[in-house]
This record gives sequence, C-alpha cells and structure tokens, in this order.
Amino acid sequence: MGYSIAQKIIKSHLVEGEMIKGSEIGLRIDQTLTQDATGTMAYLQFEAMGTERVKTELSVAYIDHNTLQAGFENADDHRYIQTVTKRHGIRFSRPGNGICHQVHLERFGVPGKTLIGSDSHTPTAGGIGMLGMGAGGLDVAVAMGGGAYYITMPKIIHINLIGSLPDYVGAKDVILKVLSLLGVKGGVGAIVEYGGEGVKTLSVPQRATITNMGAELGATSSIFPSDEATREFLRKEGREADFLPLSADPDAVYDAVYTVNLSELAPLAACPHSPDNVKAVSELSGMKINQVCIGSCTNSSLLDMLTVARMLKGKTVHPDVSLSISPGSKQVYTMLAECGALADLIAAGARILECACGPCIGMGFSPQSKGVSLRTFNRNFLARSGTADAEVYLVSPETAAASALTGVFTDPTTLGEAPKITLPDTFTVCDNLIELPAPACEAEAVTVERGPNIKPIPKGKAPNENLVSSLILKVGDNITTDHIMPAGAKILPYRSNVPKLSEFCFTVCDKDFPERAKRLGGGVILGGANYGQGSSREHAALVPLYLGVRAVIAKSFARIHVANLINFGIVPMTLKNEADYDKFSEGDEILIEGFAEAIKSGESATLKNKTTGECAELVLAFSARQRKILLAGGLLAYTKSLS
Repeated sequence: MGYSIAQKIIKSHLVEGEMIKGSEIGLRIDQTLTQDATGTMAYLQFEAMGTERVKTELSVAYIDHNTLQAGFENADDHRYIQTVTKRHGIRFSRPGNGICHQVHLERFGVPGKTLIGSDSHTPTAGGIGMLGMGAGGLDVAVAMGGGAYYITMPKIIHINLIGSLPDYVGAKDVILKVLSLLGVKGGVGAIVEYGGEGVKTLSVPQRATITNMGAELGATSSIFPSDEATREFLRKEGREADFLPLSADPDAVYDAVYTVNLSELAPLAACPHSPDNVKAVSELSGMKINQVCIGSCTNSSLLDMLTVARMLKGKTVHPDVSLSISPGSKQVYTMLAECGALADLIAAGARILECACGPCIGMGFSPQSKGVSLRTFNRNFLARSGTADAEVYLVSPETAAASALTGVFTDPTTLGEAPKITLPDTFTVCDNLIELPAPACEAEAVTVERGPNIKPIPKGKAPNENLVSSLILKVGDNITTDHIMPAGAKILPYRSNVPKLSEFCFTVCDKDFPERAKRLGGGVILGGANYGQGSSREHAALVPLYLGVRAVIAKSFARIHVANLINFGIVPMTLKNEADYDKFSEGDEILIEGFAEAIKSGESATLKNKTTGECAELVLAFSARQRKILLAGGLLAYTKSLS
C-alpha cells in the first residue's frame, strides 16, 4: 500500500509513536512561525524553558495582528518580540512587511518540510506542499526548543479535483464548496489532501486559499502536491532551489474520497454566522450591502489584488458601500504600485489598509450597526468583525469586487467576459523588513525589552484527589475561541496581560461570566459539540485558567483547543452519552471522586450532580504523555521536569 503526500512527510519526520490512525505521534518540526497576538506568550514561555537558541531550521516572528497602535500596549509588545527574537536566534518580520501566512508562503515555505505556527491558518503552507499545522504558543515554544510536536495520527481525506474553474469563479468558491460538503466538523482528526487533474489548473496562491480555510473544516492540515506550478512559483520568488517534487503514490489509500468538478462550480457565499452555511451567490443577488473587505491571509495574493483592480479599473465604488483593500505582503503592495494597479484601486474609491490582518480579526473597519459586510476572509463568527449585530458573508474577491460596484450582492458571472490576469515573470523580492537575529556570540548582549502591559503567565496546578466544584457556565454547540476569548481592537492589545484580558472572557455568551468566575473561585464549564473551534489562540485556555477553571466537559472538542487546555493543566473530558448534557444546569454543584487517579490511569470517570442527584459517565481519552502533563499541572512544568 502506497503513501499519501501527508503520510510521506509524517513518515520522514516521525520521532515517536507509530503511524496508526488514532494513536499519538511525535513529529520533528523544521520551521515555526508566530504572530504578535499569540507570539508574546509563546516567547515568554520559550524564555521560561531556559533554552538560549532555537533549534529549528528556521523560526520567524511576524507582526501582523495588533498593528493598530491606539496606545502603548501593541507597540511595547512589538518591541519585546523584536528584542527577544534577536537574542534567541529567530528572524523578525517587521510591522508593514505583511501577513504571516502570505509572507511565509512567498519567502520561506518549502515542499516536504514541517511547519507549526501559533495561528490556526498555518496550513496555508500546504499550498506549496508543506505540512503546516496550527498550534498553541506553548507547543511552538517547545518545538523551537527542539522538542517534538504531538498530534493524533490523522485520517486522510482525499479531494479529487477535476475540470477547471469557469470565468469569475475562484479558489474561494472551491473551499466553500468543500465546506458545504464536509461542514465545520468534517475535517476533525484528518488531513485534507487535494489531487486529481484539476490541481494542475490551480496556481500556488489559489491552492493556498484552499488550504488556508481547511482550518474551518477543523482539519489538522490541508495539502496539495508539489509540482511544476510549485516550481514556477518558487522560481518567480528566486527560490527554485527549494523545489521538491511531491505527490501521492498511485496506490495510496484514503479514508474518504470526495470529487469536486471545478467546471461546475458557481460563485458561493458563506452566510452568517458560520463558514459552512453556504449558498450560491445567485440566491442572494440583489441583497443590499454596506461594506466590502478584500484581503486577509486567505485572499490577498498578487493574483487576487490584480483581479480586483482590473474589475474596478475606470469605475467607482457604489456610494452606499465602504470598500477596504488589504494587500497580503509588502511584496504584493510594491508590485501593485509598480504596475499601476494600486492607482486603479485608489481611483475607484477603495480605502487602502496596511499589509496586516486588520478587519479579519476586528482590528478596525468594523461594519455599521446591523450592517451587511462581504469579506474575502476565512471566518464570519458572530461579533468577530467588532460589530455584534453585523451580518458577515464570506465571498471570493470576484464576488466582492462586483458587489462593491453595484451596492448589492452581485453574481460576477453576469458581468460578461472575465479579465485575464497575467502575472509577472518574476516577483519583486525585497526582504529588507525581515531582520536577522544576533549571532550566538553576541546574543547575550541583547537586552530584551518588556513594557508594563506584559504580565506573568498563569501557572497550572496538579489536579486534586477529588474534583468538587460548581458548574459556572453552560454553553451550546460550536463554541469558538472568539466566544471564549474575543479579539478586536479594544481587546487584542491586552494579549500579554491575562489579568486584564480576563475581564472579557466569555462575555459574548454571558457578560457576567468573568465576575461570577472570580466570585466563585473558578469551577467547571460544560459545552456542546465542537467546543473550541476556530483559532489557535491559547488565551482561550490561559484566561479560563487564570479565572480558576479546572476542567471543561463537552460533547466533543476541536483539536487545537483540547491540546491547549491540556498544555495549561485544564482537564478536557467528553460525555460518553451526549444526552447526559441535559442532566446538568449552570449553577449545579458537581463532584468527580478519584479525579486525580482517573487522570493518571483511567479511561472514564463519573460526574455526579450533587444538586439533582443525576450522574453521567465521562471519557478521559488521554495519551500517556498527556496524562503526565495534566498531573504535572501543564506542559511547561512537565517540560521542566524532563530537563
């Protein structure tokens, strides 16, 4: 039996465990990346480990999230990251250089290598044939220190692409089609691997759009072959030497296979408030809109920007629409300026934002009250835009541009012949905003600068013999990390200040939760299915830890979030019978006898409702390593115990 692409990379990087589906494996990590919303914590944790120099082939710190400097907090965090990376052997991408995933694809992605990043959209690198995975900052810190990255050996889902995309249909429509087939939970425990003759018709930036939004499937990663299109992209970047051909064996066996005919696709949109709530744009035609945002790590490549510029050239954005454009990198921005496309965008009335995540994470450009916003982004979770009652739709750049001109949802295929975009033979490469670290012999002389907003990391505690607690919050299905720990311009500046950040924890669901958790001294949270979906932000575990949350019980968990909970000593347990969810209410007093012993050696535990007398069986599906981490009070304490 042959291997898939992902299996080949896993096999060549396996340092612990066996490639048996469902078992825990440890992987050697070649590269890491961080961004500034998660990077501060990652580097504080790296420092706490006591490792002087990173041991990966390459580690890069990007500044792309908290770039709106309304106070000193973000600027202080940037300075901390700049100095700590200089000291410890990490490259630093300065503010303005671009979004981490776009820049990493352009300048550092290598087929066949492994990459983890403290951002859930790190699988963007799969567009170049790299195994990229989102992870919590502490996992990234451990990898930078030379440690393995642990995952459950995934299933492999094969998406067989046939045909070619019609005019005005883009890569965004491909991944929205896949989301409509699999849903936001369909990729959990799996790597999504693309193949088929249709792959040859897609450029690397198009492939990266598709792998980027694999995160919305809940997938461990997504990946494309490395072929002549990959070689051509790397040649244009001046990196052809990094090319490695990589494809699945003809006799590779997959756990599930889906076929998507590119020729049959039409423009699609993800409707509020989930990326898998997909409808055809033709069904929405005529709906009045208020805002259009084009960019983010999903759709901000040169191809995307040139397509939009050509559609807007000589025209004017509708007077009822506010249009923003966020180029993905300085490279893209520079080439737009050089060819005149930037002038076309400005002349049409677009508001040009910096090369950063910006509106995608609620960092400015929020919609008006009850506004309808069309975005080429990857998530449309409730209130993520910064406006609680906004209606956010996810669309392709083609649909976004067409709708910006008309003021209503517009199917771009009704516009006639699509513009033909020819990319330059070589890309403008200038890495002047990517700083090299200090040489090892000079590193100790570097002073790491910490602003007053940077507070100590909360520490986990070893579990008590019995868990006696209150159920301090009960929430439903598909709770995202945006529900647990919101983003946005008002909150993101406190990412390195957990005490302040705690004031916003779960306030999307219950504005009284932070005060109640503090008053009760913490407790246990009960969630529904797919608890913790969304970003890799470990603050969704760190902040509940600070508020005294000792365990989370749910019907099921998202992959990255359950790993983050374990890393910080919060015990995640699932209900053996999902119907038992209804036996418990917020405020109930609960008991788990033999809690510590169950974590140490058991597969199950009994949850008793002291208020009502009801009981439920819990599943403790931990690996031997995870049990040791929980008993130590978290990964940081466990890692220190090994040194």
